[in-house]
Amino acid sequence: MKGNTLAVIPARLASTRLPNKPLVEIGGVQLVVRVLRQVRRCSSVDRVVVAVDDERILHVVEKAGGEGVLTPPDLPSGGDRVAWVAALIEDADIVLNVQVDDPLVGPDMIDPLVEALALDQDSSLAVLARRIENEAEVSDPNVVKMVYGFDGRALYFSRSPIPYPRNTGGVWYKHIGPYAYRRDFLLSFASWEPTPLEKTESLEMLRVLERGYSITCVQASRDTIEIDTPQDIARMEAHLKRYGDDIYESGN
Repeated sequence: MKGNTLAVIPARLASTRLPNKPLVEIGGVQLVVRVLRQVRRCSSVDRVVVAVDDERILHVVEKAGGEGVLTPPDLPSGGDRVAWVAALIEDADIVLNVQVDDPLVGPDMIDPLVEALALDQDSSLAVLARRIENEAEVSDPNVVKMVYGFDGRALYFSRSPIPYPRNTGGVWYKHIGPYAYRRDFLLSFASWEPTPLEKTESLEMLRVLERGYSITCVQASRDTIEIDTPQDIARMEAHLKRYGDDIYESGN
């Protein structure tokens, strides 16, 4: 049994590259509403909460029939908003952190992630791994690369190319999409100070590995389009024109 699964979508109004990002319309639907709709389609999710920092986002979420929670504006990250909500909801066993910039997230990503964490009792959280097909992403520091062992456990995350391409024939994976945490672990994780490797690479997952905890990696069958710039909006609009609104099935 997987227990109760809570999905939290942290939605912050301020964004340096794309102001008011959660409220940006794509195909006539605001981004936060698109993500909310996709998470609701997941059979593994029992409850969805949007963690907001502004009344304007809360109004949009509630108008769409969703549940929103106004979190303290001074929380430093989306992960902290997720932990803040998880602390209020004590009956959750697994907590998902679903990014508001990922309108292509869907059941084919979230449901296997929850299942993998439920089955691996020795793991503290689960993440998605997607094979990199565009070589430019291997050297792009904005794309988080990851390596994992034969047991599916993460070995390292980095903004640098890992493994280093000393020889030909290498395969690279990137981390995409949501995180699935055990609730108790998430609350502990949020209370820890950043670790040396985490501060060097600016990657929270390294805090988990440095403290000796396990991360389960689940291969994703498709890619996503993260919305961070006006160019990303254009890509997503083109995707909608090609595939229509049943978007989670055609995220390549």
